[in-house]
Amino acid sequence: MTQSLYRSTADASLIAEFFQQSEGNWRSERRYYTLPDGEAKEMVSLISIRFLPQGSAELLHLAQLHHLSTETPLECGAYVSWESKDSVTQRKKSKGSTLFGALGEILYRDRGFATPKPVTASFFFTNPQTLCLRTEYNDSMFEEELKLVGSQYRTRQTIISRAGEQQMIGQYLETRI
Repeated sequence: MTQSLYRSTADASLIAEFFQQSEGNWRSERRYYTLPDGEAKEMVSLISIRFLPQGSAELLHLAQLHHLSTETPLECGAYVSWESKDSVTQRKKSKGSTLFGALGEILYRDRGFATPKPVTASFFFTNPQTLCLRTEYNDSMFEEELKLVGSQYRTRQTIISRAGEQQMIGQYLETRI
């Protein structure tokens, strides 16, 4: 089976459209599986996503963090904030925010999954509703697929690997609230 990838000059419009369609408030129910034993942990997060157009103050700040030239500004981005709790104990687990900014086929972030330092991810689309990311740093790799399912749902899957071995799989169902 041949699968076409949406890798072209349309990337800027595809990522902008994806961020715009994701804008709003979401309830994320997720399960993390620790490998190889398969131990599962369930979390619930409230997520807020705001689209950032080219030239916004947040994207200018993000470009500075990455030492990018002002001659080639970030094309668009998103501000994402969250608050998470353990589904079983109801204990608060994390609260935070991050910035995303796109330029070409690179997604710039002000922080990574496991580091407060700025990171980059390569991205591509398998279709206009499915964004795939690959982030690498500190001998770790994070592969993520985000899929818009209509206008009310998103699914996500993350695979975390360290030193070439898969360590964790995260699966998410996000519902617009």
